[in-house]
Amino acid sequence: MNSPFEGLSKQQIVKLFQLLGVHTYTYHKNDEIIPTIKYENIIGIILYGSAQIIHIEYNGNDIILEQLKENSVFGTSISATNTETYHIIAKEDIEVAVIDYDKLIHPSNSRHSYYNIFLRNLFDIINEKFMTKNERIKILEQKQIRNKLLAFFASEQKKTHSNYFIMPFSFKDLADYLAVNRSAMFREIKNLKEEGFIQVKGKKITLLYK
Repeated sequence: MNSPFEGLSKQQIVKLFQLLGVHTYTYHKNDEIIPTIKYENIIGIILYGSAQIIHIEYNGNDIILEQLKENSVFGTSISATNTETYHIIAKEDIEVAVIDYDKLIHPSNSRHSYYNIFLRNLFDIINEKFMTKNERIKILEQKQIRNKLLAFFASEQKKTHSNYFIMPFSFKDLADYLAVNRSAMFREIKNLKEEGFIQVKGKKITLLYK
């Protein structure tokens, strides 16, 4: 993932933050990030660390909607965060830059070259974000756990241009991400290993099929 600040000097980033009235916040692991995002139209950028957007279902189960990492962009209008059942939870210590959406799109900002570079980067990241969401929809459309796993593995492997990839989160979180029963998912992973479809070493998944 590209940085929203790619092509900008440190001095230009300082000017950008001043122009947009950016506030930065730090959180610790398991803290809820910016709970007011449900009511305020803001854009957040992960400066370091990682988090997850989680939907809590009526039965209490968690569904991971989105994995956020360094340089990830999220917001009221571009992420599913506008009801009480959605939460953004820090997975480790994290720092977040917050921008008021109205300040972000103010017409006078376009006078500054560094702002135009930043906005272009931001749109590229948001476009990539929607592509990732579409990819996930295709995975969730699979009816069987095995097919969901294989579709997810293929999607991750494609990003590495290799026959292996490193899991972006824990296997426990994978079950929540795929919206499947954990025990059933672990049984299916065991079957895939025994049948020679995959090799698992820690978080490294090697695909043995073509």
